[in-house]
Amino acid sequence: MSAEASRHDDSDHEEFLDPDEVDEEQILEHEEGDMMEEDEDGEEAEQFDQEGNPVDDEMVEFHDDSVQGFFTHKEPVYDVALHPVHQNIAVSGGGDDKSYLWRLYDGEQLYEFGGHTDSVTQVAFSVDGTYVASGSMDGKVRVWKSETGEFVCELEGPDEVVWINWHPKGNIILAGATDSSVWMWAVPSGAFMNVFNGHSGPVTSGMFTPDGKKIVTVSEDCSLIVWDPKTAAATFRITSEDARFHSDVVTCLAINKDSTLAMTGSADGTAKLINLHSGHILGSFENHTDAVETVGFSDHLNLAATGSLDGRLNIWDVQTMQLRTS
Repeated sequence: MSAEASRHDDSDHEEFLDPDEVDEEQILEHEEGDMMEEDEDGEEAEQFDQEGNPVDDEMVEFHDDSVQGFFTHKEPVYDVALHPVHQNIAVSGGGDDKSYLWRLYDGEQLYEFGGHTDSVTQVAFSVDGTYVASGSMDGKVRVWKSETGEFVCELEGPDEVVWINWHPKGNIILAGATDSSVWMWAVPSGAFMNVFNGHSGPVTSGMFTPDGKKIVTVSEDCSLIVWDPKTAAATFRITSEDARFHSDVVTCLAINKDSTLAMTGSADGTAKLINLHSGHILGSFENHTDAVETVGFSDHLNLAATGSLDGRLNIWDVQTMQLRTS
């Protein structure tokens, strides 16, 4: 009951008060006031929980409806990946400098992968699941055999590793770093193959195209570059100098299964659609009110999705570039 309603009820019953009941009524009125205190301006006073922490009225209460969990990490978990063949196997990496291979159906740890000296930012299985790799802020990529947990090789070269990506048809791994570089190695030999230099800021995302013929990367410098994996030459680049492209950090990237289109998301709240053959910007998806942090294409329908810090997931028609649902 609000304070206003309480005052209204008191005035309605004032004429029926027995003088002998006044003290009791005042006590009740005081107790109701304690339940919802007001400051001098008539605004509700800040509420606190039993531990003395401020209570946020807009806080959403979440219920854990998970069917399984893995709780071995001692610090935040930054990435999780599923085995491409055995879907009941997952790998996770976190701020405790470790990654773990574990079973989904019972949460049992299969292997612990160590050796890093800083947070594991991304984990990934090779295309057939033979190998599993972890990239870390210590500037190293470490590779193991997923079936036995046997250590294979350590790959060095870049600064802090932001992301890693395996070639879709072979045991070649790519890593993007905060020093604006992208590195490529062969596994299991660990042989260095190429370094891709062209960005002027941290490389926030990158990957091989599904056909394995190109590499696409995006950066905090508001640019997208398409590379030739064999020569490390830039096929084309798009920057913020093109008014149709992003005006702020490019945060994420996706490529359709046909290797013809790329979608980028940005801190400017938009997503862009790019033709990977011509380098043309085909259009802009604009409906979010905050940074776009994730994008993706459907493999089976002509649809794409954008996820934003505004709390919304938007589904778009790629052909018409119209919003389908949010």
